Amino acid sequence: MFPMPRHRLRRHLLTAVIAATGSLLVLSGCAGPATTPTADTDATLRVGLVLEPSDLNIRTTSGVALEQVLVDNVYQGLVSRTPDNEIIDTLAERHEVSVDGLTYTFVLRDGVTFHDGAPLTAADVVDSLTQVQQNAAFVDHLDLAQLQTVTAVDDRTVRLQLSSPDSDLLWALTGRAGLVLRSGADNDLSTTANGTGPFTLTSWKQGDSITVERNDDYWGDAPKVKEVVFSYIPDASSAVNATLAGEVDVQIGLDANLRDQVERADGLTIVEGKTTDKYTLAFNNQRAPLDDPLVRQALRTAIDHAAIVEAVGGAAALQYGPIPELDPGYEDLSDVVSYDPEAAKALLAQAGQEDLALTLTVPNHYGTAAANVLVSQFKAIGVTLTVDSVEFPTWLNDVYTNHDYDLSLVNHVEARDVRHWADPDYYFGYDNPTVQSLVAEARAATDPEVADDRLREAAALVSKDHAADWLYTGITLTVVRDGVTGFPTDFVSEHLDLRDVAVTD
Repeated sequence: MFPMPRHRLRRHLLTAVIAATGSLLVLSGCAGPATTPTADTDATLRVGLVLEPSDLNIRTTSGVALEQVLVDNVYQGLVSRTPDNEIIDTLAERHEVSVDGLTYTFVLRDGVTFHDGAPLTAADVVDSLTQVQQNAAFVDHLDLAQLQTVTAVDDRTVRLQLSSPDSDLLWALTGRAGLVLRSGADNDLSTTANGTGPFTLTSWKQGDSITVERNDDYWGDAPKVKEVVFSYIPDASSAVNATLAGEVDVQIGLDANLRDQVERADGLTIVEGKTTDKYTLAFNNQRAPLDDPLVRQALRTAIDHAAIVEAVGGAAALQYGPIPELDPGYEDLSDVVSYDPEAAKALLAQAGQEDLALTLTVPNHYGTAAANVLVSQFKAIGVTLTVDSVEFPTWLNDVYTNHDYDLSLVNHVEARDVRHWADPDYYFGYDNPTVQSLVAEARAATDPEVADDRLREAAALVSKDHAADWLYTGITLTVVRDGVTGFPTDFVSEHLDLRDVAVTD
């Protein structure tokens, strides 16, 4: 039998006491003033996650698993995002943008130090941004493509000069491209971190957990918990069992098909959160026969999206293009393609394809529900789909880096990432000069409405080219134990800013 969590044990004992003394309370007429639970500043918050990073180097290791833990908590940038995805000043006390959109000036906060005690200066910002700008091996290097120079006006003032306006620059600076690391630091980024954030990285037990601890010298309001342990539990059933056993206080990414098990338990709340999680069925646009738009259209026409949403437990919304509803430039593109197996067969015949066999490469932490539906639906139009379930590092190497795949299913969680469809070198292999021009125009626009219009046009072209299929936009389910407050529940696949989380006595 699993041990009863501490707070649930207290509640059961309290219930027993009330039941035993109920008559005495009635006779006395009152039970005394109510007390407000106080935050336990010595608490350890235990968070269950699905995907563990393969390396801790925030500069060169791809994947949002690293961002979930380190961005905002350990590393910070000049600006950051709120839980509502609004951009706010962070290491910058304030900033100004010139009327022509070419000059950004940031004034740094006073009294900010890195975890090793060194003070933050403008030189750290200049060095950090310049490295990302100049090193193509750094993740999100292209986000600073319009950045021309970064200069220190004085110890607390930094000026960014652009070659052309970039409507995405501030957004990019909230992510990896904008993180500020100490200039000249020689720590090994693969296993350690030296940031300015509210938590310090204390340990990484590979295959098990990452632990961060409150930074008592933090420049802002101190975190309300002493430490956070991120436990990695890739199997959905095991994650639920750990939650029910009280081994974690928060579980992120509850499998919707297991929702009933959690709802029947005491002391747990399931919160539905907003996301830009795009479960993307990628087609290798550079590999035959998927380089043929007719074949891609046939595969999309064979997909019953409603059946896939049902198979994954219903925690999803339909999406028919590369921009989800919460991102700029969204448009309902459901009229581009509809489920019609007979039409799909006709398209394959028109393309000269019969007895087509394809392989779907899927990271193994996603489960099998969506892939199984695709196998069945493709079989109905004469296409044999073989599912290759692989470890995530293998997916990164084979699919993301080497582009060695037919079809791939992966969750693209990043917001505002339509730019990938304008990059022919990205693993999609999609090359459309018109889309590239539209995305470039959107980026250079100083009027947000113009930018949105260009993105909308680009997204429609991508969908009409059937460059991929977007099975659904995820609705994230977060399980929160009673006594935990302030935990973010929107966009948690990307960033988990834990400064305001508290655990009550």
